[in-house]
Amino acid sequence: MHIALLRAVNLGPHHKIGMADLKTLLVGLGFENVQTLLQSGNVVFSGGSKATTVLEQMLERAAAKQLGLETPFFVRTAKEWQAIIDANPFPKEATADPGHLLAVILKEPVEAANVTALQKAIVGREVVRAKGRCAYIVYPDGIGRSKLTTALIEKKLGTRGTGRNWNTVLKLGVLADVD
Repeated sequence: MHIALLRAVNLGPHHKIGMADLKTLLVGLGFENVQTLLQSGNVVFSGGSKATTVLEQMLERAAAKQLGLETPFFVRTAKEWQAIIDANPFPKEATADPGHLLAVILKEPVEAANVTALQKAIVGREVVRAKGRCAYIVYPDGIGRSKLTTALIEKKLGTRGTGRNWNTVLKLGVLADVD
């Protein structure tokens, strides 16, 4: 099983995509057991023995060509998704306030110095930890009002990413049947 996340779809007037269209795209590419979650570009599927980076490129090209949608895809295997869940450095927040805990799935692994630079750039009470291709961010005062924006996160970490709150992370894990 694989999990694919699309970046910044169905937020405002840009990058609109119906989840039925996304599902049809993946089925048309030969993937099986395709399931979407919410309207924010989350899809679980099986098939495709290629590396996740190859799958990302294939899905990005197909979405641009067939749907006119140009946005990054972030693909992880079920095993990688389980590792993201297991590595969560904020277990208390995951239980007490999962809507304010974000997992930011990244294109490239981050360096510790970049994570430190991001933490130093934060002007609010947010806390960041990262491991591999995932950053975990606690937004105790809410995400919407935070000065810790995607642009700042990507600039300091040196790679693109897309975030999902902890509730969504766990729901995707259930769909992908991670243990």
